[in-house]
Amino acid sequence: MASAGGSKSKMDYSTAILERKKAPNRLMADDAEGGVAVDNSTAALSEATMAELNIFSGSLVTLRGKRRRETVCYAHKDESCPHGCLRLSRGVRCNLRVRLGDIVTVNPCPDIKNAKKVQIRPLDDSVKGISGDLFESYLKPYFKDAMRPVKKGDRFLVRGQHAVEFKVEETEPEECVVVANDTEVYYDSGNPVKREDEEHLDGPGYEDVGGVRKQLAQIRELVELPLRHPKLFQTLGVKPPKGILLYGPPGTGKTLLARAIAAESGAHFIVVNGPKIMSGMAGESEENLRKVFAEADAKAPSIIFMDEIDSIAPNRDMTHGEVERRIVSQLLTLMDGLRPRAQVIVIGATNRPNSLDPALRRFGRFDRELDIGVPDELGRLEILRIHTKDMPLADDVDLERVGKDTHGFVGADLASLCSEAAMQCIREKLDIIDIENDTIDVEILNSLTVCMDHLKFAMEITKPSALRETGIVEVPKVSWDDIGGLDDVKRELQETVQYPVEHPEMFEIFGMSPSRGVLFYGPPGCGKTMMAKAIAKECKANFISIKGPELLTMWFGESESNIRNLFDKARQSAPCILFFDELDSIAVKRGNSVGGAGGTSDRVLNQLLTEMDGINAKKTVFVIGATNRPDIIDPALLRPGRLDQLIYIPLPDASSRLEIFRANLRKAPMSRHVDLPAMAESTAGFSGADIKEICQRACKLAVRELVQKSTLVGKALAMKGAELSVDHFKSAMKHARKSVSDLDVIKYDFFRQKFSGGISEEEAPAPEPPVGQLKSVADQYVGSVAD
Repeated sequence: MASAGGSKSKMDYSTAILERKKAPNRLMADDAEGGVAVDNSTAALSEATMAELNIFSGSLVTLRGKRRRETVCYAHKDESCPHGCLRLSRGVRCNLRVRLGDIVTVNPCPDIKNAKKVQIRPLDDSVKGISGDLFESYLKPYFKDAMRPVKKGDRFLVRGQHAVEFKVEETEPEECVVVANDTEVYYDSGNPVKREDEEHLDGPGYEDVGGVRKQLAQIRELVELPLRHPKLFQTLGVKPPKGILLYGPPGTGKTLLARAIAAESGAHFIVVNGPKIMSGMAGESEENLRKVFAEADAKAPSIIFMDEIDSIAPNRDMTHGEVERRIVSQLLTLMDGLRPRAQVIVIGATNRPNSLDPALRRFGRFDRELDIGVPDELGRLEILRIHTKDMPLADDVDLERVGKDTHGFVGADLASLCSEAAMQCIREKLDIIDIENDTIDVEILNSLTVCMDHLKFAMEITKPSALRETGIVEVPKVSWDDIGGLDDVKRELQETVQYPVEHPEMFEIFGMSPSRGVLFYGPPGCGKTMMAKAIAKECKANFISIKGPELLTMWFGESESNIRNLFDKARQSAPCILFFDELDSIAVKRGNSVGGAGGTSDRVLNQLLTEMDGINAKKTVFVIGATNRPDIIDPALLRPGRLDQLIYIPLPDASSRLEIFRANLRKAPMSRHVDLPAMAESTAGFSGADIKEICQRACKLAVRELVQKSTLVGKALAMKGAELSVDHFKSAMKHARKSVSDLDVIKYDFFRQKFSGGISEEEAPAPEPPVGQLKSVADQYVGSVAD
């Protein structure tokens, strides 16, 4: 037996690039308020940290934060600063694009020249309502005798009677300079910097992308390593990748990921889309594409991002336009013409990868293909934290619970959910907000807090975008309490569907995968659809209801494509329940279909079998079929591994019929003389749909009486005290009829016996209906019809 201490955990190299390498000069950003560093020119470190980095108090240091942002500060000693930390003012943290707790790289700064000229502009929102000469009252006192270091692009805050924020627009002779007393400071007060333009320039960073940890590691390997360290590839004698294809459902963050890579790597970023390239003039579209690649080569390192690349480079065999074919050929030529170490990378994004031209997807063009799929529970929690980081949340907000209950949501859906929760919070305050007023009271703004109820409301009206095209049920409202009886059926469903969703680890113990399919069969109107909705609600799974005929079309191959797309969406939205109502319409025994077009039903069934075999064990997708014709369903669909759980939904017994009466009449005012148990006893052999028809007919009779009475005494007086009486139900029962014959019941019973038999020592043949019994029931049935 191996010793416990001898085993070592294997390192996950797939995400190694995301791990921060430890170094003495990588310090954690801490708050400077109350410490030594209280302005935009200083950074405070402990004496031990300064000695370790060979930095002296008062010397200049270069600070590097996120997105390759740098600035220059004076180092100051602060004994209260913890070892391994760096205290920075809010302004310096903003210039470095870091938050408290983020890592900042500190290096000794070489000699910096004094500035000859510096151009400074204020930010528009900070000077709003302020009059006077800001240069004399703010900038001159700030820079006089201070020898402040500045870098082009930095913003700094000057406190006076009001706090005013400025931006360094230009510096001479270098980007990093020290503003001395002889420096010419140009102040442009007539053209302030717009705050929204500044925020737009920042762009998204890695911290703004959630739920794609492994994909982020892969794309950083493929983009940052060739751009920053091309010698790695030269040493190994291989060519760095030229192209990356990101594919996945809409809203998963493909475009955001590409923009974050560009912002963090500092590469020149060029966005290419269809309308930008396409032109009606012959040859102009190809010329536009050549200009893009020429610009990228001239401004390398560069990233060319082709959003919705399937619109630019479709499959040439499938397109009829000559322009599209020429553009694809030009793109292939340009990607082949990229020099191996040109430091230009092409990133394409699409949600239809199979519609791209195959020639683009070979090595040397789009070398890598990354699946940006629907995030799992941990990924959804990460995305929720990103979207709520600036949102005032109440103490009762449980983001982990929200992440668990939002199966199938992509990043865009979660952003919409957070936005809707905030809107609901605002709606609750509209009674005290004066919309006509230009300003809102500070107390109202401070009282705005998003609570768990707001998020629950948002979850009810926000649906996964992947399921909006399909027949998704809003939210199944049916629970087990609404279904009377059928305890064995409920237990079987819980074991088949609910347990794998809630307790997957228990199945892993035994090394077996759970069942993936259930077939409900039984007489019509007995609650097969209702049962499927109830289990979906109990395990909080997405629920897609499909009527069999909805999948069939007149076009060759389109019915099979509908099946494929349906299962693709279900996998993306796992855990998901696919409910096929009237399954017999698309799963009839092969060879028995009468339809033309080469046996459409046979091809649809073959596709259905293929998709069910292809359901990944890690993707909790369940298929539930419902039929009242189990005898015509193809046996291949009923074998173990497909629809292996056959559940018979019988006609309701007396207690179930009573529950059905109560469920249908729960909102109806009834006379206390109405005896529901007696009605349940007298409706033996009736299905749930038959009982509902009795209740509807009784209601119709009551409404008829009200209309007649209202003509005599008026509508208001007639409706007062209206209720369903015993007479209404007696009249309704006279017209009641059974929709399921005794012959049908016998056939279902024998079918149930055939598929519920076990293995005995003496293998008995499958039971068959006694001919005499069938003939007797058939004679009675024909006689009743003749009467």
